[in-house]
Amino acid sequence: MHTTFAYDMMETLRVTNQWLGASAQAFGSYPVHGLVANPAFQMIAAWGDVTERAFDRMVARPDWGIDSVVAEDGRDHVVQVETVLDRPFGALTRFRVQGRPEKERRVLLVAPMSGHYATLVRSTVQSLLPDCEVWVTDWHNARDIPVSEGKFDVEDYTQYLIGFLRELGPETNVVAVCQPVPLTLAAAAWLSEHEPESQPKSMTLIGGPVDPDAEPTDVTDFGARVTMGQLERMAIQRVGFKYAGAGRLVYPGLLQLGSFISMNLETHVSAFSEQIIRTAKGGASDHDRHNKFYDEYLAVMDMPAEFYLSTVDRIFKRREIAENAFTIEGKPVDITAIDSIATMIVEGENDDISAPGQCLAALDLLPNLPEQKKSVHLEPGAGHYGIFAGRSWRTNIRPLVLDFIDQNAGRPGNRRAANVKSAPRKGAGNERNGTNPTPV
Repeated sequence: MHTTFAYDMMETLRVTNQWLGASAQAFGSYPVHGLVANPAFQMIAAWGDVTERAFDRMVARPDWGIDSVVAEDGRDHVVQVETVLDRPFGALTRFRVQGRPEKERRVLLVAPMSGHYATLVRSTVQSLLPDCEVWVTDWHNARDIPVSEGKFDVEDYTQYLIGFLRELGPETNVVAVCQPVPLTLAAAAWLSEHEPESQPKSMTLIGGPVDPDAEPTDVTDFGARVTMGQLERMAIQRVGFKYAGAGRLVYPGLLQLGSFISMNLETHVSAFSEQIIRTAKGGASDHDRHNKFYDEYLAVMDMPAEFYLSTVDRIFKRREIAENAFTIEGKPVDITAIDSIATMIVEGENDDISAPGQCLAALDLLPNLPEQKKSVHLEPGAGHYGIFAGRSWRTNIRPLVLDFIDQNAGRPGNRRAANVKSAPRKGAGNERNGTNPTPV
C-alpha cells in the first residue's frame, strides 16, 4: 500500500540538507573568522554554499531565460513567452518574437516528460527561434496537480499532442525529442487517419525508443529485468502534504534524480568537489559552467505514476508502437495510415539512452509514405544530449532539419540537402530504407 511517508521523508531529508548547507555557509562567513589564518572556514562556507544551492534547485522550476533574439535587421527583438493552451497536465507554450515579421516555418517542439522540466530543451528553442515560430509542450509537475484532475497515462499524453497539433494547424512541423517520439508517431497517425486536415506537414524524430528491442541499452535491459509489480513497489509513492497534488501517485523527481546521479556518480562527485574548491578560492560565479548545468540538471519534477508505468509496460515491454498495436480508449491507432507527413529520423552514433536503430524503426511502420518524404541522419560521435541540444545539433543537425522542413513545404533549402541518408550502421542493411545511403 502506497503512503505519503516515503515521499515526505525524502522531502524532509532534502530540506534538512538545504538547511545544513545554509547554516554552514553562514557560519563559515562570519567576519571574525578572517582573523584566523586557517582556510577551513572558507572551505566550510564554500561547502555550505554549494550544498544549499544544490538542494534548493531540486524543487525550483527553472525559468526559460530566453529574453531576446537577433533578427535579420540586426536588432535584438524581445521574446514573449505565452501560454496558448493550458490543460491540467501540460500547456502549449509559444515563444513570440516581438516586432519581426512572422516566420513561415512553424515548429512544435515536443519536450520529454522524463523527470526534467521542458526547459531542458531551452538551447534547442534558442537555436530555432531565429528561423522559426516555435511552440513547446510544457509539461506540469505532477506534485502540483490535484488528484481531482484524474489520471494521465500514455493515451492521455497522445491525446494532448493531438489537441496541440489540432490547435496549431496543418502547416506545423513537429520536432520530437527522446521519450515522446513513439507517442508523437501515434498522434500523427491518429490525425492522418481521422483528421487529415489537421495533420502536421513534417515530423523530425530525434533519438526516441520506437522499438526498444532494436538495439538494447541499460535502459531497455532494466525494463526487461523487472516486473511491473516490482517497479510499482520500488518507484511509486504518494505526494506528501506539502503540495497541491497530495495523495497523487507519482514517480518522484527526487527518486529519479538519485537514479540519474548513480549512473555517473564518480563524475558528479568530482564536479561538486571541484566547485567547492573554486568557491573557496573565489573563482566561482552565479552563472558559471557548473551552476548553469546543475541548476537545470537538479531541477526535477514528479511524473504521474500511470504515465511512467504505462510507458514501461506498453512502449518498452509490450512494444505496442513497434508492433503497431497501440490503442486510444480501445480504438486502434494505425501508424501505417501516415502517407503524406514527411518524416526525418535523427540518431546519435554514441547514444547510450536510445541507441541507433531504436528510432530508425519508425520507418518500418511507414510503408505508405513515399521514399522522397523520408530522411535519415546518423550523427557520428554524438551522444544522446548532443543530438538535440549540444554542438552536434547546432552545427550539423539543425541545418539539416531546417532544410528538410523547407523542402517539404515547397521552399528551396539554403543549407545542406536533408533528403540524404546516413551511412548504414553495423548490422543494418541498405534494404531498410530502399536506397543506397551515402554519408552525410
